[in-house]
Parts: sequence; structure tokens; C-alpha cells
Amino acid sequence: MEAAQTWTVARLLTWTREYFEQRGLESARLCAEILLADVLGCQRIELYTRHEMAPDAEALQRYRGHVRAAAEGTPIAYLIGYKEFFSLRFKVTSAVLIPRPETELLVEKVTYLARGSERVERVLDIGTGSGCIAVALATQLPEACISASDLSPEALAIAAENAATHGVAERIEFRQGDLLGPWDGAEPFDVLVSNPPYVATRDAETLPKSVRAHEPHAALFAGEDGLDVVRRLIDGAGRLLRPGGHLLMEIAYDQGPRTRALLEAAGWHDIVGYKDLGRHERVVHARPGSTGNSQVA
Repeated sequence: MEAAQTWTVARLLTWTREYFEQRGLESARLCAEILLADVLGCQRIELYTRHEMAPDAEALQRYRGHVRAAAEGTPIAYLIGYKEFFSLRFKVTSAVLIPRPETELLVEKVTYLARGSERVERVLDIGTGSGCIAVALATQLPEACISASDLSPEALAIAAENAATHGVAERIEFRQGDLLGPWDGAEPFDVLVSNPPYVATRDAETLPKSVRAHEPHAALFAGEDGLDVVRRLIDGAGRLLRPGGHLLMEIAYDQGPRTRALLEAAGWHDIVGYKDLGRHERVVHARPGSTGNSQVA
């Protein structure tokens, strides 16, 4: 950006979009708008009424820093410090995985269960990260008791802050520890939900640089085939569920058949795979008990 030019909002957005496109960023215009709105402290839609406005020198300096970092691969959510999920704003830092739209399917399916004929009074979220699943469920299911855990103390601090922001801190019990361990001996749960690490280490180089270089590897990778944590959940989740309870897990787009086969072999039944908006099998749902056929819905 040449300092001699008058950098209006319109010119900044045009220049940044072209620059991001040259650097291969997806949704270049949207990224530019999000960053500029954050710097100016306004809603993104408000930029359209400020096209002729010229940000001051301090704002321009902050914006340049954001643009440079984004072009080098830093995720937009980490630069502005939040991400929208289930119409809620969640604080995010490099200590937590950035919430994805695909994960909203987990919240939708648990909410559907609770609003149907199923008893959903106690829900456990394993690997809560930013707390997006637990907090979203707490807002959707005001009568339910929500529990959540994570191996990372830093992640739990972010999750607790997000719970407080959305007024549900008193309804979520957070515990620190590895996977199912923190809940040994707890009263059985009606639903166990998890967005576990599921990226295969052999696929690491196929991830976008913004993911591979910046998001926490412990929340991304799970062994050579990506199913190490899923296997542990399948083997141990039954002991935390009441008879007839439910296990719902997010998986990679190509892990559905293998995950359902693992569930069948471990004695789970009523196994269903749910597809996301991209028509990929993204969530697997099962109940403990005798083996049964699996399906994709």
C-alpha cells in the first residue's frame, strides 16, 4: 500500500481482495471485509455505508498488520479473536481449534434428540476446545445439565470464558484430563458428543497452511489413519452412558464406513451416519448394546 494515496474503505477492500487472491486465500473479499470491520469496530454490513471514509493512521497500521499476517497464513479467526458458531460468537486463540460449520450438525442432532421422545438430561462433550458445542447445547437445551472436558488447560480457560459470555457458565461443569478419564465414576450420561481429532498424520501436508501451521495439532491429528481417538471413544464411551444412551462423533468426510465398522465390531447398534451440507458423512450416531446394521441418513 502506497502511503501517498488516500486509502478509503472502498480502495482498501479492492486492493486487499486482489492481494489475497494473488496469495491464494479463499473468499478474499469476505476476508478483507472481516478484517477491516474488526479494525474499525463496526459490523461488516456497515462498511457499505462508509466506502468514502478514510481510516486514520493508527487504524491503517493495524489493518496492514492483519493483512500481512493473513497473507502469510494466520487464520482470520485468530487475528480478530472470535468465530461465529450456531449464531453465537466464540472467543478463539491459537490454544483452540477454530469452530467449523460442519460441527453444527452435532448440535443439531443432539437438540433434535432432546426435543423428541428421548430423555436428554445429561450431556457430555469430550474434547470441548473453545466450548462451542457445550455452550451451544446449553443455550438450546435450558433444562439439560452439560459437562465438558479437554486435555488442555488453556483450552478449558477459553471454554469457560465463552460459557460466561453466553450466560451458561453455571450450567456447564468443566474438567481437565485425557478423553474419558475425568468422568470415571460420574453419574451416567444420556448423550456423549465429541468432535475428536481425526486428521490422519499421513495427510498433514494436504491441509491448508493456515490450519497446519497455526491450529493446535493435538486437536487435529489422531494417528496414521486419523482414527486413534475415535477408537478410544468407541471402546470406552459405553461405560459413561446410561442403557439406551447415545454416542455422536464428528468424523472426516471419508471415515464413515470405517467408523461404522468399528462401532459394529465393538457391539454398538442403531448406527447411523449423517451427511453435512456438502453431502459428506460427517457425524456418526450409535447406541451401546448388541450389534445391528448401520446406515447413512
